[in-house]
Amino acid sequence: MKSKTIQVQNQSFILHPTGAMFWKEKNMLLIADLHLGKISHFRKHGSAVPQEAIIKNFDQLDTIFKVFNPSRICFLGDLFHSFINNEWILFSEWVSKANAEFLLIVGNHDIISPHKYEELSVKLGSELILDDFLLSHHPEEREGFFNFCGHIHPGVLLGGLGKQRLRLPCFYQKKNQLILPAFGEFTGNHTLEPTEKVKIYAITKKEVILVHQ
Repeated sequence: MKSKTIQVQNQSFILHPTGAMFWKEKNMLLIADLHLGKISHFRKHGSAVPQEAIIKNFDQLDTIFKVFNPSRICFLGDLFHSFINNEWILFSEWVSKANAEFLLIVGNHDIISPHKYEELSVKLGSELILDDFLLSHHPEEREGFFNFCGHIHPGVLLGGLGKQRLRLPCFYQKKNQLILPAFGEFTGNHTLEPTEKVKIYAITKKEVILVHQ
């Protein structure tokens, strides 16, 4: 997989095709909108979502952990889609194997009891400030800080020959903010406009591509 390294306020960040971002100086992995449990929820209610999609989420987590071997993993909200189901067991097993510190910035879908996360040694917070960076779930604009966030599930619509259109998830970077794509399978994305003073990094299964600046 081909990543893209960017510089923000003299810090280095690696944008990975999985949708995760690695902060080199902090040895920290940032992941937004995993929405674990969503696939099981829809399957339970009759939606024809393949069982393999559940395993793919955890395969992606394994992949990104092996690539960067972070000492700290920060989930930027909506880690679990709703109430506990069988995917909580898989997540518990994954956390127990990963040698890292875990932090969840609570998102609007994160309704599972904090005590369940405490049992897994996953710390919870409404936001995290590190140096001049603000980590949050919803996009925030705060003077003096650069914001990393999720929630939007950003996507970009690319045009081709013969009126062909391709919608891809993306990292969406503004002057003082970068919105991460949704990491989880079966999450969908929301198309954002390529306006002035914005950089858009589209992600495919194999690479991150700067498509607008």
